[in-house]
Amino acid sequence: MNYRILVLALGTFAIGTDNYVVAGILPQVAHSFGVSVPAAGQFVTVYSLAYGLLTPVMAALLANWPRRHVLLFGLVVFVIGNILTATQTNFDLALLSRAVAGLGGAMFTPVAGATAAATVAPERRGAALAIVVAGLSGATALGAPIGTLVGNAGDWHMTMWFVAAIGTSALAGVFAILPDVAAPPPLRLGQRLAPLGDGRVAATLLTTLLLMFGVFLVYTYISVVFDRATGSDGTLLAALLSSWGIAATVGNLAAGSLSDRFGSRGVINVALVVMALDFALMSWADASFVGAVIAVAVWGFCGWGFVVSQQHRLVHINPALAPILLALNASAIYLAIAAAGAAGALVIGRMDAHDLPFLTSALVVASLFCAELAYRLISRHKAGAAQ
Repeated sequence: MNYRILVLALGTFAIGTDNYVVAGILPQVAHSFGVSVPAAGQFVTVYSLAYGLLTPVMAALLANWPRRHVLLFGLVVFVIGNILTATQTNFDLALLSRAVAGLGGAMFTPVAGATAAATVAPERRGAALAIVVAGLSGATALGAPIGTLVGNAGDWHMTMWFVAAIGTSALAGVFAILPDVAAPPPLRLGQRLAPLGDGRVAATLLTTLLLMFGVFLVYTYISVVFDRATGSDGTLLAALLSSWGIAATVGNLAAGSLSDRFGSRGVINVALVVMALDFALMSWADASFVGAVIAVAVWGFCGWGFVVSQQHRLVHINPALAPILLALNASAIYLAIAAAGAAGALVIGRMDAHDLPFLTSALVVASLFCAELAYRLISRHKAGAAQ
């Protein structure tokens, strides 16, 4: 079981690295193509937009395919997308290649979780899913910093080759050792989007959307937001990303047990309050490298703790629809990342990049209100069902 699930986790690690590593090489990308850093930030926007929009679409279109075939095809598309990015000299075509890579991620990631659950005994499904998700959080702790170092040692094209190599390793592993898994009963696209009509689900997803939009305003442009702390040194930036990723992994692991013990509401609200304060103080903290490390570690721990608690909340809203709800939550995350990349480019053109955390703090507060609205709707529904 471990080898099969680890292969799937390697795939999510590659896809997560592709999303997070771009923030560490934005200045190089901008210089290479002769564009501004905000324009280069659209590498993140296009990848995330393709991922977020196409996840439910591809799930519906490929519903009848054997899961192994979908995983292989998704990784092939993902690797091709990154190879195209690594070899492009035209900025517009490079952006198009990011959409191709995002399409591959949209095919692979949701199916990887479902396949992990289907290939183990029922009592081990939670552990299997946790390993697959750990591939994404591990990308923040290892993939993004290593990719940043690779880019600074050579150039950003090498970073894309690095991501393509990880994806190729996952592709080989899936081909060699993953068994065939039958496709689940197919659902039309309309059926997959139907839960959006439930106020509890809509409010929960809006919470995700607002928070992720806010935090990725900062993460996408972390190289310029924290340039005072790093002195624009790529090695220090990689260390900063690693601090964020390590804290994110710890927060990811801690939040599950905390949500089981105290309920998702408490974990979500504490995480959001701490993050609002953290981002409000970040413009002062980033004046030194030590202050920046502390600020991003708090952010990483609480941010990924929030993600796990949101999943916990969605599963408890309707356990029977858990795969669909989690897929919608993943789409909300990537649509928020795409919007953040585009909006951040506009904001940086009108205000100091170091002030972006203030805007993020306000968005975190807004997400807290949405989280409480979701909780009240969930409580009201439970009370009505009990009568």
